[in-house]
Amino acid sequence: MSKLDLLDHPLCLHWPERLTDVPSWHEHIPFAMFLVDILRPGTIVELGTHAGDSYCAFCQVVNELGLQTRCYAIDTWEGDKHAGFYGAEVLEDLRMYHDALYGSFSSLIQSTFDAALEHFTDGSIDLLHIDGYHSYEAVKHDFESWLPKLSSRAVVVLHDTNVHEREFGIRRFWDEIRQEYPHFEFLHGHGLGVLAIGEVSAGEFHELLQSTDQELAVIRDFFFRLGHNLTLKRKVAEKESRLRERDLHLAEKDRQLTEKDGQLAEKDRQLAERDGCLAEREAEVSSLRGTIVQLEQREQKLIEDLQRERSWLVARGWRFFRRVFLRKSQP
Repeated sequence: MSKLDLLDHPLCLHWPERLTDVPSWHEHIPFAMFLVDILRPGTIVELGTHAGDSYCAFCQVVNELGLQTRCYAIDTWEGDKHAGFYGAEVLEDLRMYHDALYGSFSSLIQSTFDAALEHFTDGSIDLLHIDGYHSYEAVKHDFESWLPKLSSRAVVVLHDTNVHEREFGIRRFWDEIRQEYPHFEFLHGHGLGVLAIGEVSAGEFHELLQSTDQELAVIRDFFFRLGHNLTLKRKVAEKESRLRERDLHLAEKDRQLTEKDGQLAEKDRQLAERDGCLAEREAEVSSLRGTIVQLEQREQKLIEDLQRERSWLVARGWRFFRRVFLRKSQP
């Protein structure tokens, strides 16, 4: 019966400090933290880092435990047909995060895996994570090329051992190589194979490898649940982030609408002011029209009076003319 107690290593319960939008390794991060805790490796090398979630998980444990471990991430940071191709911004983003936290014991090496080999002495690497190009030929070449660099207590971790598509050949290589070494495999999260290349000196790692089928089922379920919980929490965090963005967007829309309402209110005030001015003008015009009517009426009365006076004068003049002139003309 295994004496391994997973809860003796609470680091595997810690929330990883780096979770990017490249989720392929997220569900294995709790085990990665647990593995570093029980192995206490002197040197960790990762082949294929991409956004750095798995690598930063290794570094996080080294940092929290205060280990003297040296860590190296090796990648061209250009991508490939399986992972997809990307630009320099991926490495730039990782450097900005990584260097401040882990730069004192960790290095990001932009190189091909083969070119980096000469910088490591034989027998120097205690934990090797292989996650490069996933064809059978590539992963076999990576394993065999780096095998001499592994120490007498080395452990190798292979990602994507449970992928059976897109020309991934890791499953085929895993089925071959696990015949030669003590091993352990997770099937969730695209699969993760763990090989004990050297002598198993860590007692708890030995207990892990010697676990019964029933114990292995419990261990697999334990780390699956932890890893899946990370996935769920990340999805919740993404949804909350989108909701916050939506709330900010709605708040900005409300602000713009409030501003427009204010503008409309000001326009209404201006229109009301104009309407008041127009009403005053209309009142003035109406008053002027009344005055004009009165003037026209007065003018008409004057004309009528003048016409009457003229008629009276004409009549009076005619009578005077007759009286004077007709009288003179009589014998």
